[in-house]
Amino acid sequence: METAPTTAAVAGVTGGAGATRMTVEVGTALAMDGADVALTDVAFGTQGLSDYVPGRIDDDIVTLVTGEDPRPLAATQELSIDTEGRLECLPSRASFGALARAKTAGAATTFEDVLDQLATEFEYVLVDTPPVATNPAVAAVTATDRVGLVAPGTNRGVDALQRTRARLTDIGTTDDLAVANRCEEVPDGSIGIAVPESELTAVTDAPAVTALDPEFAPAVVAVAEGLFDRSLDLAFEEPGLTERLRP
Repeated sequence: METAPTTAAVAGVTGGAGATRMTVEVGTALAMDGADVALTDVAFGTQGLSDYVPGRIDDDIVTLVTGEDPRPLAATQELSIDTEGRLECLPSRASFGALARAKTAGAATTFEDVLDQLATEFEYVLVDTPPVATNPAVAAVTATDRVGLVAPGTNRGVDALQRTRARLTDIGTTDDLAVANRCEEVPDGSIGIAVPESELTAVTDAPAVTALDPEFAPAVVAVAEGLFDRSLDLAFEEPGLTERLRP
């Protein structure tokens, strides 16, 4: 009997594809459905996930994968979002020197141990992953149960998606779901889900899925369901008559 997936890498196929925001939104949707969820990242170059963590960040994944934290697992930090399940974060937030050490092959191997530890404490673990071109990104897409690729909903995004898929084949894995981000419909048959852009675009507005927008939120839920084979019981308001009649 196949084991249900509990970990997933959410990888951008290009810089700026929106993988970090997608990680936060999908994790929030799962927590809204009652799951305990951890968010972490190997996007050491941008450290974008840390922007979603309120207050000071005392513990981060970099100190773990580089062996600079003697504890078996640094404390995850709770996000200030009201959800039925737990939603916590272990982001990267470190100096340039530490980040360089975190990109070594040895640190990538240690990341797999950290992922396993998170998976024992949380029902689901989502890994914000940059384009697959570094040791940490390769570790993320090969160590997790599922891989979701986030592409801009453009021809450039489709081309980058195909290049990423070829790269995944080279390292012995594949993606399980492809998302066209910030667009109304999929631009290519090889992409499974289109996620429209939310009106709430600022980091301070995230996660937008909590607003239960009738277009954005169901798309995010579809991504969560596709990654983890879990049906989410969330209700969305139907668009009003004015919205339905608007051309």
